Amino acid sequence: MLQRLKKNKTEVYALDRHISLSTDKARRVIDQIRGRSYEETLMILELMPYTACYPVLKLVYSAAANASYNLGSDKANLVISKAEVNEGTTAKKFKPRARGRNYMIKRSTCHITIVVKDVSLDEYEYEDLYSFENPKSKKTTMGI
Repeated sequence: MLQRLKKNKTEVYALDRHISLSTDKARRVIDQIRGRSYEETLMILELMPYTACYPVLKLVYSAAANASYNLGSDKANLVISKAEVNEGTTAKKFKPRARGRNYMIKRSTCHITIVVKDVSLDEYEYEDLYSFENPKSKKTTMGI
């Protein structure tokens, strides 16, 4: 019997866009949690003194909720497999200065993506190509 290797979905993600935070400050926090387990990540984020921890903590909670809803996985089996910070748009404002001049204020934003992987699920499984229960190439003829 012919079989092929089928890839199962074991990763889910959560992303937040246009966070009013610089990318360098967010990367300082993200670098600490990459590759760690879910519970260890929560402890690290709650004890770090940076203001960038709060949006990252909300994203980790959201990714875990997505994993439990979409995959039906337990939160104890989750690992942060990928976490990245990208630059967002920059809001520009002008502040009036002396002698009719102005000064540009740049407000940077960032996009944060957190990917959570369930280590208890099998990533690959074998699938029968030609099974008699559910044939994929079933030809039907119309009876006239």
